[in-house]
Amino acid sequence: MHLYLSLIPEALIASMLSPKEFGSYYAVGSHSKQRGEAMFIELDPSFRNDFFRIDDGFERCVPHADGTPKKSVYISTYRVLEHISTEAFRKLYLVTAYGVVLGLDSDSNIPESTENLHLYQEIAPVQPLVVSTKSPQSFYEMITHDPSSLIHLPAIAFVELELGELATDPEFGAVRDLPYSNINHLRECLISLNDKEVQNKMVNRVGSVVFQYRTIKNGIFVGNPDALVYYPFPSREELRSTYYRWWQSANANQY
Repeated sequence: MHLYLSLIPEALIASMLSPKEFGSYYAVGSHSKQRGEAMFIELDPSFRNDFFRIDDGFERCVPHADGTPKKSVYISTYRVLEHISTEAFRKLYLVTAYGVVLGLDSDSNIPESTENLHLYQEIAPVQPLVVSTKSPQSFYEMITHDPSSLIHLPAIAFVELELGELATDPEFGAVRDLPYSNINHLRECLISLNDKEVQNKMVNRVGSVVFQYRTIKNGIFVGNPDALVYYPFPSREELRSTYYRWWQSANANQY
């Protein structure tokens, strides 16, 4: 029996499938589901919180009459992330639209920022695209800890995306292979951060979480007021060698 915290979309799911099997099913699915990338964290199956009916979900997660495993039982799709202890986190899995799965281990060494400008795609529980002068650690602390911040969330999952030359020269920096739509609007948002009174600006307020895995700068961050968990993304060298199959699948039809 497995317990999964889905981040895209936010949900708590019980399954009889292993992480790789679940990832493939969750992204590609059956004829009744649309294909799409997936991101989820495997949880300690002993985790419990009174907000969730986890035991009831496990009781319903039984093999089908023909003996095939139960693929998924949705336990909750509402306010999930904020009610899960980071101590229950295991690996995080990134799944391509073709069902190829990459597992990432957490790392206590949260990257320190050497640049003034950052691009964050929030994943859960809300999904705005944001530019900021704050490092990942400071961005997380502002959202989950700062009582003076008008934007406050009980928990947050986000990814930092590549800005390339725009991180140091938003007005004239070369775009090169950055795949972002409406690049002029992105430039304007970054330039507006030169005003020291503005530390964050939304680039896109609404919409589903859409980004290409190749644009991940350092990794995925998931945290609540108690802790921030960092899952580093492999280097380009590792992706082209150790994780070549996943990397090839992640970039298929994206250029």
